[in-house]
Amino acid sequence: MPTFCIPVEDGGIGFDYRLQMAVPDKWIEILKLQDEEWRMGDIVHTLTNRRWLEKCIAYAESHDQALVGDKTIAFWLMDKDMYDFMALDRPSTPRIDRGIALHKMIRLITMGLGGEGYLNFMGNEFGHPEWIDFPRGDQHLPNGKVVPGNNYSYDKCRRRFDLGDAVYLRYHGMQEFDQAMQHLEEKYGFMISRHQYISRKDEGDKMIIFERGDLVFVFNFHWSNSYFGYRVGCLKPGKYKVVLDSDDKLFGGFGRINPSAEYFSTEGKYDNRPHSFQVYAPSRTAVVYALTED
Repeated sequence: MPTFCIPVEDGGIGFDYRLQMAVPDKWIEILKLQDEEWRMGDIVHTLTNRRWLEKCIAYAESHDQALVGDKTIAFWLMDKDMYDFMALDRPSTPRIDRGIALHKMIRLITMGLGGEGYLNFMGNEFGHPEWIDFPRGDQHLPNGKVVPGNNYSYDKCRRRFDLGDAVYLRYHGMQEFDQAMQHLEEKYGFMISRHQYISRKDEGDKMIIFERGDLVFVFNFHWSNSYFGYRVGCLKPGKYKVVLDSDDKLFGGFGRINPSAEYFSTEGKYDNRPHSFQVYAPSRTAVVYALTED
């Protein structure tokens, strides 16, 4: 787009962010691995590997993943189960439960650590199942080979945004979670905060804990282990509360965390933080805590 990155005073739009293109590629690389092969340090490094004070737009996937030839993150996670088990009146499957949980976690940690802005791509906000394929005919190459087309089909030249609005489908809960992420940023402004501290990236527990702005993010990527009384380092003392829980039933989770629970910090250095508090960290969940004023 002409003048898109030219300063406003010079007649442009003034877009001065860099796109974090390495992030979606890393997620596809990780999704091809078994759960036990996911490395927390690798995830954190990719999400934070940017120059100091250079603003970046983070995103979990874009056209590179959604176009024909690749698969959306949701389809990498849930594959053909998406066609038969996304209705709420049908029992879920282990693949669907895993996929929905990780899809929410991937989006939230990308927003939480990946940059100063966040981008959704054409249905990523609710886990669009299918790829994009524009109408095209066969392509005849100079070497005589033929690249098959799709007979100019419009079948995949669309985005099913109705899926996210359908309250009888599991896509709706995934979309509700995306809206909750946006509301969290709107309320706390953590993406524009310069305070970012990663206190834990534990390869054994599969835990990632970090501070962004005034919030504390706790991710448990372990496929089966849930942790009671898990200690979380924090900068500020006081009473903490849950402000976003990926396991909330509203978002298609199992509701394993009490939304009204209060967490009181104790003094004493932990994970290089001056204070800490203890939480319940269920498997495959992401929970965000905020310091309360009262």
